[in-house]
Amino acid sequence: MPRPKILLTNDDGINSGGLWAAYDALSLFADVTVVAPATQQSAVGRSISIFEPLRMNEVAMHGTQAYTVEGRPTDALLLGLYGLGLRPVLVVSGINLGENISFESITISGTVGAAMEAVNQGVPAIAYSLQMNDEGNKFADPRSHTTDFIQSRDVVTKFTKHFLEKGMPEGSKLININIPAEKIEGYKVTVLGERLFETSVEKRIDPRGKPYYWINGTPIYIPEEHSDVTALRKNYVSVTPLSMDNTAFKACPELKKMILDID
Repeated sequence: MPRPKILLTNDDGINSGGLWAAYDALSLFADVTVVAPATQQSAVGRSISIFEPLRMNEVAMHGTQAYTVEGRPTDALLLGLYGLGLRPVLVVSGINLGENISFESITISGTVGAAMEAVNQGVPAIAYSLQMNDEGNKFADPRSHTTDFIQSRDVVTKFTKHFLEKGMPEGSKLININIPAEKIEGYKVTVLGERLFETSVEKRIDPRGKPYYWINGTPIYIPEEHSDVTALRKNYVSVTPLSMDNTAFKACPELKKMILDID
């Protein structure tokens, strides 16, 4: 029986230990092609480079041939599908260094953004992210991490094999999976939590007396029983089915009444 073909990408860049941990897990049972950004591309969401050309280079890394793209995660995904002519049965994005939970995070996550674009192009996708207890580790050079990926690799192997064998659940072609940093207590199917950060902008002055700004966020927790945020805080693997449809269906009846008197 032929091995399934998987396109693997991320947003932390080609040098990320999380990317290669995912490769190690997936290559046990699948033919994996790595197409990833050349550099760190966190928080770029699903943006696509449409105003500048893109370069893709073939490199030898970790005993395999991989491809680096001088662009964003979604660029890497599209160049893999159409520049290389890959025909994967599944796209895997991750393992991201840092959790991608709540509706606040998934709308800016490059990891989830690449997975969303895969679904948009007709390929089911799974996004994997690993919780970081030290917030600073999310923004450090991914080559410098000493993260233990043993637990994460096991999750990637189990869940990817399961969805390859069983297919995706009806109504979703994209699964967002977040893995706790501590010992796993179990698995929970979750919904997106409300918020993760209280956003702030800090104004500073450079040595030449000119102002510059630093966007920051103070972590907050809104307790919601079935949310991905709550599950991860309790050391459960959070498994959230996502949809490309952003329609706020609950608002439709009231909106219909509101616009009745518009000329």
